[in-house]
Formats: sequence, structure tokens, C-alpha cells
Amino acid sequence: MASGSSALDSLEELDSPTDSGSDYEATMKGTKRRKPAVSKQPPKRTRHNAALKGMSSPSGSSVPTPPGPSPQSVSQGTSMQLSARSVRSMNGESQIISAKDIYDAVCSGKSAMVTVVDEWLDSYKRSQEAGLLVLINFIVQSCGCKGVVTRKMFDSMQNAEIISTLTKEFNEDSVNYPLCTPGPQLKRFKAGLCEFARVLVRSCRNSLVYDEYLFPSLLALLTGLSDSQVRAFRHTSTLLAIKLMTGLVEVAVVVSVQLQTTQQQYNTENSKRAHDRASDRLEELQATVKELRENREELSSMMNATFRGVFVHRYRDQLPEIRGVCIEELGLWLKMDPEDFLNDGCLKYLGWTMHDKQSPVRLQCVRALQGLYQEKEFIGRLELFTSRFKERILSMVLDKDPDVAVEVVNLLLLIQQRTDEGLDEEECGHIYPLVYASHRGLASAAGGFLYSKLKSVITSHSQENDKANNAAFFQILISFFIQSEFHEHGAYLVDSLWHVAGSELRDWETMTTFLLQDDELMYEEEGVLIELMMCAIRQAAQATPPVGRTQGKKNLSMKDKKIQEQDKRRITTHFIPLLPQLLAKYSADAKNVKLLLKAPLYFDLEMYSSAQWLEKHLDLLLSQVCGIVEKHTEVAVLEACAHLVSALSSDCYTFSSRAQMAFSQLFDVLTECFSTYVNDLLQGIADDDDTYSGATALKRIAALSSAKDPTAWKLFDSCLELLKSRMESRELDKELIEPAMKCAAFHLMWAKVNVVNSKPTEAELKRLKKEVRSFCRVCQDCLSLNQIDIRDQAFELLCDLLLLYSVGSVRSKPALQALAHLPSDSLRSELAAFLLDYIFTDTEDVELHGILTPTEKSEDEEEMKIRLLQKKRNQLAGYCKLVIYGVLDLTAATDVFKHYNKYFKDFGDIIKETLSKSKLINPVQSAKTVCLSLQQLFSEMLTEHHSRQDLTEIRDLAKRLAMSFGIDLHRVRKPLVALHMDGIRFAFRDPQEGEEPNPNVAFLEILSEFSFKLLQPDRAQLAEFLKSACPSAALSWPPVKLYQRSLEARATSKATEQEGDDEVPSHDMPVVKRRRTTAQGSASTTRGSWLDNSSIQSSLHTPALTSTVQKQPAKRIASRKPRPVESDISSTLTEPESEDEFSPGLQMRKVKLNKRWLASSSKNTPSPRQQDLNSHLNLLSLIEDDISERDEDEIEDYHSDSDTGYTLPSTRHTSLSVLDELFD
Repeated sequence: MASGSSALDSLEELDSPTDSGSDYEATMKGTKRRKPAVSKQPPKRTRHNAALKGMSSPSGSSVPTPPGPSPQSVSQGTSMQLSARSVRSMNGESQIISAKDIYDAVCSGKSAMVTVVDEWLDSYKRSQEAGLLVLINFIVQSCGCKGVVTRKMFDSMQNAEIISTLTKEFNEDSVNYPLCTPGPQLKRFKAGLCEFARVLVRSCRNSLVYDEYLFPSLLALLTGLSDSQVRAFRHTSTLLAIKLMTGLVEVAVVVSVQLQTTQQQYNTENSKRAHDRASDRLEELQATVKELRENREELSSMMNATFRGVFVHRYRDQLPEIRGVCIEELGLWLKMDPEDFLNDGCLKYLGWTMHDKQSPVRLQCVRALQGLYQEKEFIGRLELFTSRFKERILSMVLDKDPDVAVEVVNLLLLIQQRTDEGLDEEECGHIYPLVYASHRGLASAAGGFLYSKLKSVITSHSQENDKANNAAFFQILISFFIQSEFHEHGAYLVDSLWHVAGSELRDWETMTTFLLQDDELMYEEEGVLIELMMCAIRQAAQATPPVGRTQGKKNLSMKDKKIQEQDKRRITTHFIPLLPQLLAKYSADAKNVKLLLKAPLYFDLEMYSSAQWLEKHLDLLLSQVCGIVEKHTEVAVLEACAHLVSALSSDCYTFSSRAQMAFSQLFDVLTECFSTYVNDLLQGIADDDDTYSGATALKRIAALSSAKDPTAWKLFDSCLELLKSRMESRELDKELIEPAMKCAAFHLMWAKVNVVNSKPTEAELKRLKKEVRSFCRVCQDCLSLNQIDIRDQAFELLCDLLLLYSVGSVRSKPALQALAHLPSDSLRSELAAFLLDYIFTDTEDVELHGILTPTEKSEDEEEMKIRLLQKKRNQLAGYCKLVIYGVLDLTAATDVFKHYNKYFKDFGDIIKETLSKSKLINPVQSAKTVCLSLQQLFSEMLTEHHSRQDLTEIRDLAKRLAMSFGIDLHRVRKPLVALHMDGIRFAFRDPQEGEEPNPNVAFLEILSEFSFKLLQPDRAQLAEFLKSACPSAALSWPPVKLYQRSLEARATSKATEQEGDDEVPSHDMPVVKRRRTTAQGSASTTRGSWLDNSSIQSSLHTPALTSTVQKQPAKRIASRKPRPVESDISSTLTEPESEDEFSPGLQMRKVKLNKRWLASSSKNTPSPRQQDLNSHLNLLSLIEDDISERDEDEIEDYHSDSDTGYTLPSTRHTSLSVLDELFD
């Protein structure tokens, strides 16, 4: 309609950043406040003035006031039940509601809001000016300002003058104000303030909203406050103005509906023949239409003024909370009043704000768009917006804030479902890979998008029943998984789809039918289906997400536990008869059978003994497992069999004896096979076939020995003799030696378990200790071999056995103390040498060269690097456990601590854990070990070549080690003093023959990195110790002076602060902080191939999100304004020019006030101009542009397109609970 379209007809012109105001704003600031007319008769409503509308209109027309606008009448929107205070006021008492009463009600919450608004309306109807003054003071108090607008100020000052006075008298106690107060109070106050604005408009919607005084005056004040440099004023007034605007939009929508209905009634009546018309009815309808049209025009004027005066400037405010409020409410306006707002002139603000640097603002923008795309009737009006901003929306699926990315994926799903064009396959390709993301919410949203796409494809083929639909679903899902090329991540795909496709993924019958029927699927498709089926089984049985997607420990609810138990029973019932058939079909396929062998681990195994007919299926399963062991030699398959053997042989099941018997028979067969060839192998006369047969039998025995006790078959002597003979002859066959070492080691481990659970004789203990000593000697010899796998295997087994047979392991068993085996000095040296030669080295390329063929290098090099790193981490953890549990002395940890800084990325968590555990064992000795590690590095530097760069690296290591002592300085007092004393002694030790005097004095530079952790008494003690330990001539040497300064730093800094306090007050000499700058072009542009072919830059120019605060011309003295101290209320700071606030590389020039200037200014009598300047400097303390806070909290470069892509979880190595796994 015409009036509606004219309300915001100039919005297309609002995109210019130079538009700093409006006719409404300028007129309301420059003219006197209009006083309400006092008359007993309802005054005639004049046409709206130009100040209110921002446009000219005829002034001669007047219309009758609608019923109830006079101060004596009761508003139709107020409650008929008045409080006691209102009753007393109406009876003539002077007590009326105050600004503090309203503020307290807002702070308490929403409960009493209607009553509070009714009371205020009663007071407003008795005296409009007094009521408005109460409301203004409430707004001022809500801003956190302690100033009060008096009646004299209200009558004699304009809004700009009032705001200026309040700004000068703000007198805040802290930088916080009610809308930014941390804690639950913030949510309560904000909700109460928004509710107050909503109830106020609702209560006035039929009368006072049209009185041309209340809302125009209120909105004029809020518009002025929203342009203030004081953050509290700007934030609070913007929130109130925007919320009032939302209420006005609601009223305008109702009035528009009433106007349309009445106009239709008038047209119907007017279309009748002359003698059928009711003239009175026609005149009444015509008057009503005229009145409603004027009401609509007045509402449009206020809406237009608020939009132009507040929203257009504050949607790009420097405070993200203000920008977020504006965009959130804009989304409501677009949805509530599409006739006025849903056009390109308003939608452009959403498009621009998608480039905002703060994720909460982008989040509000995306949510606003979701509300629009949910409405079918809006799609046509969104076509241009969709075409221009779709590319930007697609790029935001990689937003650095996962919450924003989740909402963007949901928005794209709406676009896909609601719009005719939807998304093409290339655009969908932006979203598909996110199902493998490590963030579970984002992956689930992408899973919902993928499921919707799959279902649309299935629906288009119109399958006749659910079974056929599920079969088609699996076929398409298999195809997607193959084409996505993210293999070994099936668990993450299943988890992403679980919340939307749970019923399909639980269709075990369809999956097993596919697998048991021939020629249904290709070989690769069968493997994918088996992997997805096993992942679905795990997800249903365990009801937990895969590794990397767990967000804290979340206990299952009773409902979830019940569903889990039901799923587990259904899985067991379905797969017990079918699993032997599947194993028989895929028994020769190592990859598939490895997956199928995991299925019984998720069964309710008690069901095997619940019915007699199920026992035959157990026998079939055991038979298949034994057959698979005899058929395969792959380590992964044999390990899967071992896990199943361990589960089925558990004593907690009644059928465990049947399983143990079956596996004992399998052990007999394998042992007999090995015994057949062992003599020939020992004598060296076995041919290649015999060697292969003996090695494969031994490999199977070694795999099963991890799950079943092999000591009854007495294979240790044979394996040990075999190892000795091969070491002597140097015939290092990896396929034979590795399983022999494992068999011997498992024998010793099971033997230790057996002697702990029984009462062995002394002879048995001696024989076992002899076996341990012999095996450790063989493993020690293997540490010097060039065979990587044999060497690594020997190191890992040594760490396990030394820990298992350590003194601490038998301390609680006096009878077994004879079993304790301590490593020899040579073995300790070999272990330390292994650490330095093969763990703390960059030898990945050398090792990969020996493992991979040239064709494999390009494909699997990265994967092998990850495996090598994981192997090194396990080896380092094994060595650290020997230190922590006392097998090795604490000083052996120096070889670990020395590499803390250099290898922090790969092993930092393990070394840090070792440091913390060593402090629990012996804090003083741990500190001395840290010092010893630094001494060793320093000595190595001197023996090789003295380099300043090497000294800097050692100092960097010292800094990192110093941080490990924590913040409780009293607890680490003794360890730190011991560390410093050891360091001082080392620095001034007596020189050896051929050395220069005091060669280690530079070590004091390294030691100074630990001084900041010392308490003051210890500093003095160490200073005296230094003077006694070093020669008198050395006190002037630079390292000694540097160390002395580090000991005196705290005392000196305190003295300096006291002197500064005596000379210059803190508020006159604030500390200047350096502004952080963000380097441009540092973001990574690495992207998956699925995104390489598309552009992510919007074709529209993005406006700078800057403040539009109007400032006075810059003065020369502005460059002298110092930075503030946050705790100093009267500190000063400056606000940068609005055009530069969001410049990434902005460097601000700051100059401290020198003492001479301060002294002269304090001695001389200030001139009026200086007084004015001082008042402005004090005034600036109220301005919120805290540059350091803005840099840290707000101006954060948005790199959603490049540096924060989706993260693929690893199925091989994860940081989750890795230390628990390594150290437990």
C-alpha cells in the first residue's frame, strides 16, 4: 500500500557511510522540546511536524482524537487491576512511581512488569511531563549513570544539552554498566529491559502511542543517546530504541490489517446501489479509514525516524553486542512486516553483516535469514538476495566459529528445500565433506543436509515400500562414501547421520541380505557396507560418538540407556545365527573378516547360554575363528581374533569353558606345527619353506598369547634359543625374530601373573628370574641392530618387562621380592642412547626410505609419518614410565627434559606429564634434575662450539621449564632454591686441566630465567650465596650482573613504583599499553580440492563496520592524551577516527605526558581554555574505546574462508586421553 511503501522509501539511499543523521535527528536536536497541551477537552490532533516525519505534509487538516487519549481516561491496553500505590495516587496522595522503582522491577525480572507499566501510565496520565521525566531518569539509571535529569533541566535544556551534562557527570565506579555486568544478573536485567519496552508499547498501542508527545520525545532522546561516545549510553539506548521499534512494528502490522479490513468494508458498502446504502455506516467507515490511515502514517514516521536515526548507524557500531541486537531485531521486522521491510533496501544489511568480524553478529545474521527462508511466501522476494549472497553463504560453512557454521548449514538446507533453484551439485560439494568434521554439531548438521539430499533422490525414483527405500538408501550411501575418498572414517559418517537416519542405519536385515546374496554388490561396495554396518553396530551398542567427537563426559539418561539395551539385544538376536555365515563367506578376505570379527564384542554374549539352540551357533562361531587363525598371518586379523578369544574365554560367561577348550585345541595344533620345524631352525638346516611355516605358526601363537596363557606349552626355552642362535649367526629374519620375541615376552608376563596368584617355590622363582635376565640380555643386544622393527620391538618389550619386574611391583609381596630385576648400567646407557638416536631425531625420511617403495611414497608418506610419530610417542612414554616408577633414577630424565622445547609439538604433553609426576615423587630432586639437564646442554655447547644462538635456545628451554613450576611459589620454594644453588655452583666450579678459568659463568644467564619464581627472602639469600661463591672480580662480569639484576628485579620495581607514586599520581601518569596489530596475509589458504573451483568472495562491496560517532575537530593536544589504567576512574583515552577503527594494520601514536608538562600545569593557574581541556580529558574517561580490549575482544580478523576449514578426525591417533593411555 502507498502509506506502507512510503514509510521506508528512502532506504536505498542509506548505504552511504557519510549519511550521519536525518531530518528527524537534526530537527529534534536543534529545536526546543515541544510541551504537551494542557486542556480538559481532548485536543485536536494536528498533522505531524517535519521534525517527526522527516517530510512535509499539509498542516490544515485535523481529525478527532480516538477514544481514550486524554490524560484523564484509562488506556485500553492497561490492566484494570491497579496496585495499592496507584489507588493511593488516584485518591489524591502525592506518592507516584519513581525511576528507581521501575529500575528495581526491571532488575528483578519479568514477573511484575505489567503492573509497573500500569503504575507509570497512571502517573503519566496525571502529568505527562512528570511521567516522561520519570521514564527518562529510568533510562539514565539503566545506563549505569548516577546523574539525574531534574525538572529544571527538562524544561530548559534540549536533548543534546541534557546528554552532554549527563556525560560530564557520569561519575562511574567501574567500566561495567548494567548491560555488561557479568553473571546471571546480565541476562535478568536485559530480559527485564526488553520486556519493559514490549509491555510499554503494548499498553500504549491504542492511545498514547498517537499522542504526539510520549513516543516522539522518548525516541528523540534515545536517538541522541545512541550517538553518544559513552558506551553505556550508546548500548542501552540502542537496545531500548530497537525494542521499541519492534513493538511499533507489531502495532503497525495490526493497524495495517485493520485498515485493510475497514477499507474492504467501505468499498463493499459503497458499491451498493444508492437506495441500499447505509449513509451513517458509510460515514462511520470513512472516518475510521481516515483515522487508521493517519495512525499508520504516524507509526510509519516513528519507524522511519528510528530506522534512520538508530539502526542505520548502529548496525555497524564498533561494539559487537550493539551490532548483534540490531541485526536480530531487523530479522524480526523483516518477518513481521514484509510489506515495509522485506525489500532489497533492508536485506542488504543482512548481506553486509555476513562479513562481520565477530561471530555472534554473523550468527544473528544467519538466524535472521533462517526465519525468512522458512516462510514460503517470502521466497520470491528473496530471489535477488539469494543470487547475490549465495556464494558468501556457501563459504561460511568453513566459519571459524562452529556454531555459525552449524547454522549456515541449516540455512543452506532451507535454501535447498524451499527455493526452486536449490543448490547444484558443485554447491552441495561445499557441505558434503563436513560430515567428517571433528565438531559433532557441524557434522550432524551436514549429515542432515546429506540425508535430505539422499531422500530426495530416493523419492524421485518412487520406491514402493520401506525395504526398497532402505536398500536404495544404502546403495546411494555406499556410492557417496566411495566417492568422498575419506576411507577409514566410516564411524564419523555414521555418527553424522545417526540423528536423522537412525532407523535406516539400524536396518540390520537389509544390510545382511545385501552381504549374503551373491552378485548384489561389487567387491569394493561390499567392503564399504561391512565397514558402515560395523560402525552402526558400535554406535547402537555403545551409544557414544567416535573418538574426537566426545564433548566431555556425558552420562546417558535412563531413556538412552533403555534404547541402548534394546539395540544391543536386537543386534545380538539378529547376528548370532548370521555371523558364522558372514565369516565363512569372507574368511579369505583379510580386510572384511577383520571388521566382522569385531561384531561379537558388541553382543549381549549371555544370550548364547539363554537357549540351547543358540549353543550350536556358538560352536560355529568358535570353529570359524579357529579356521581364520589357521588361514591368516596378517597382524590385524590375528589381533582381532585375539580380542575375540579374550572376550569369549572370560570367566564371567557360563560358556567360557567351551571357548577355552576350543582355543586350547587350536594352541595344540599351532604348537605342534612350530615344534616340527624348531629343531631345523636351531640347527640352521631349515629351508625357506620350513622357515616360513615355523615363522607363521610362531606369529599365530604370539598373537593368541596376548589373550590366552601360553605357559602350559613351555615355548620360552625354544624361543630364547632361537633368538640367541639367530643373533650369533646374524641371520636376522624379521618374520621369525619378532614373533619369537613376543612369545618369550608374553610367557614372562603370564608367568608373573601366575606367581602373583599362586604360591610358587623358591626354585620356580629363581628359574623365572633367570629367564627374565636372559631375555633382557638378548633384547639389549637387539638395541644396537640396524633392523628397525626388531630394534623397536626389543625396546618396547624391555620397557614393559622392566616395569613388570621392578622393585615397586613386588614391594607388597615379600615372597616375590627375589623376582625384582634392576637394569644394569650398560642397559641404562643403551636405553638412553636409543632415546637420543631414534626418538629425538628427525629421521622420518630415512626410515620411510627403508619402508616404502617409490610408488608408495607419494601416496602413503604422510600416513607413515603419523604412524612413526605414534610409535615414537609410545616408546618415549615407556621410557618415562621407567623413570616415574623408579626403575631408572630421576636423573635419567635429563635426556628427556633437554628436548622439551625443541620437540614440544610432538612430545610436549608426555614430557610435561613426566615433569609434573617427578615433582610429586621428589620436588627437590626434580628441580635439580631440571638444572642438570640445562647444565648438560651448556657443557655440550662449550665442547662443540660456543654460539650465542645456542645459548638463546637453552634460555628458551629454561623459560619453558620455569613455567612448569606453577603459580604456588610457597610450594616450590625449596626446589627453586636448590636449583639456583646447583646452578651457581656449576657456574663457578673449579676449572679442569686445560680449561680457562670460570668457563661456565655464562650459565647464570640461563639460571636467571628461574628468578621470577623466587620469593623475596630467597632472593636475598641467593644474592649472598652468589657473592660468597664467585670471585670478587667476577661481580662486574655481564652474566653475573644480569643474574644479580634478576634477583633484585622485584624489589627494584616496587621501589620504582613507590617513587612514581610520590612524584606523579597514577591518574596523571597512566601506563601506556602497546596496541596489537594483526599481520595481513598470514592466513592459510590451504583448501580441499572440493572447494578449489569456486570463489568465496562476495561480488558486493562490504562496508566498513565502523562507529559513526560524530566528533569534534581534532586538536593538537589530542596526540598527548595518555592511555588509561583500567582501575583508574579518571584515566584518559582517546577514540580513533571511525573510519580507521577496523583497519587491520592501524598503528596509533601515543605520547606520554612528561613530568615537566605536568609540573608546570600543576603550578600555574589554569586558564579557562585549560579548564575546558581538563574537563574534556576527564570526560574522555567515560568513553569506552579501550583499545586493548577492542583489539582482543572485537577486532578479530575473520578467516572463516581459509584458516579454519573442517578438521578430519584421525582414527589412528588422537589427543583425547592419550596421556591416560600412555601412563596407565
